Amino acid sequence: MNQEDVDRIIAEAVEESKKGSHTKWHKGKSSSNGINTARSVLNWAFMIGFVVAVIIYFALPEQRILFFGIGFGAVVLKLVEFYLRFMF
Repeated sequence: MNQEDVDRIIAEAVEESKKGSHTKWHKGKSSSNGINTARSVLNWAFMIGFVVAVIIYFALPEQRILFFGIGFGAVVLKLVEFYLRFMF
């Protein structure tokens, strides 16, 4: 392999990179808008649930069942969002 072959291979790789052939990892705005909206809503619901669970943990220490219920519910919302992110 000489210098010309190496330069040609590099030039081909750069051209292929510019074409946007890496759509598997860089979806951008091409993915469905409904999925992105659902993910955004689920993220906000998770953050609100997490904050509420932390407040309950410190404000009402005797209400452990309520804390765990809200905390696990928030984690379930995050798992659903995680599923939507990688499956669609």
